[in-house]
Amino acid sequence: MAKSYVLIGIDMETDVGSFTPYYNTTLSGCRRILDIYKKHGVTGTFYFTGECAKEVPEAVKAVLDAGCEVGVHSLYHETVGDPLFDIPGVKPLLAEEVPLRVKRAVEWVEEVSGVKAVSWRCPRLWGSTAVCNALEELGFLSDASYPMYFYREQFAPYHPSREDWAKKGDMKLLEIPNFADMVMESADPGLERDRDQWPLFRTESAQALYDRIVKYEKFAEEKGVPAVLCFYMHPWEFEPCAAVNMFGEGGTIVDEFIVKGTGDYAAEQFDRLIGMLLAEGDREFVRADDLAKRWDMVEGEFYGK
Repeated sequence: MAKSYVLIGIDMETDVGSFTPYYNTTLSGCRRILDIYKKHGVTGTFYFTGECAKEVPEAVKAVLDAGCEVGVHSLYHETVGDPLFDIPGVKPLLAEEVPLRVKRAVEWVEEVSGVKAVSWRCPRLWGSTAVCNALEELGFLSDASYPMYFYREQFAPYHPSREDWAKKGDMKLLEIPNFADMVMESADPGLERDRDQWPLFRTESAQALYDRIVKYEKFAEEKGVPAVLCFYMHPWEFEPCAAVNMFGEGGTIVDEFIVKGTGDYAAEQFDRLIGMLLAEGDREFVRADDLAKRWDMVEGEFYGK
C-alpha cells in the first residue's frame, strides 16, 4: 500500500463547541495533546478562533513552542460557511460578510502568534465558496473544511473551483478533505454523518477509529488517489465535559455523544491511536502548511509523474 499522510487538526474553540462561551479547558486540553505529541514525536496543526487566541494566548505559545502550526478557525466559533444542519441560536454569515470576517480572524490570530497564518478550517467543517475565495485572496495555502461524509465526491486534497468550492478548479488554495468511511452502508439518509470519523476515538475506542482508517486507506488505493488522513479534534475533549451547561439566563443540553468519553479516556485512546498509526504501515505525520507546500510533489510521486 502507498504511503499515507496524517494531518491531525485540533480546533481551538470554546468548550463543547458552540454550546458554551467558556475557554476553561482550552489550555489544559491543549497541553495534554502536546504531551502525547511529544511522547510519539509527531506534529500537527492547531486551528484557533480569533477569540480563542486572544483569550488563551498561553495555548498559542505552547503550540508554537512545540513546533506545531497555528492556523485559523474563524473569528468566533460561528457559521462562516454553508450550514449542513441547524444549531439553535446560530445563524450563518451572509456571503458578503465573509471576506471581512475571515480577514479579521486572521488578524486576531496573527497578533497573538506573531506568525503569518496560512492554514484554515471552518467551524464544524462548514466551508463555502465564499470562504475559499476569501482565503485565496489572502494567500492562504490550505483549507481543511471539506467534510467527506457529506459531499462524498472529493477523496484526496484538490484545488477548488472559484464558483463551487466542492468541485475541482484552478485556485492555488489546497482543499484538504476530512476523511470518512466511504465503504459502509449509511443509516443516515441525506446527511450520512454516521460515515464520519468524529468522535469515534472516545465514544467507542482508538481501535474502532483505526478500523475506519484502514478501510479508508484501502478505499483510496482502489480509487487511485493518495491517502490523506485528515482528522479534526478539540482540546475540550481531553477534559471532562458536562452535557448540561447553565449560564446567563439559560443553558444548553447536548446529545450524549458530544461529551461521552471526554477527559482521561479520550486522552488514553488518542495516545493509543497515534501509537497504532505509527506502528503499522507507511504513514507520515504532517502540518497543513507542510502538506500544502509539498502537495504537487506528493501527487507526482504517487502518480509517477
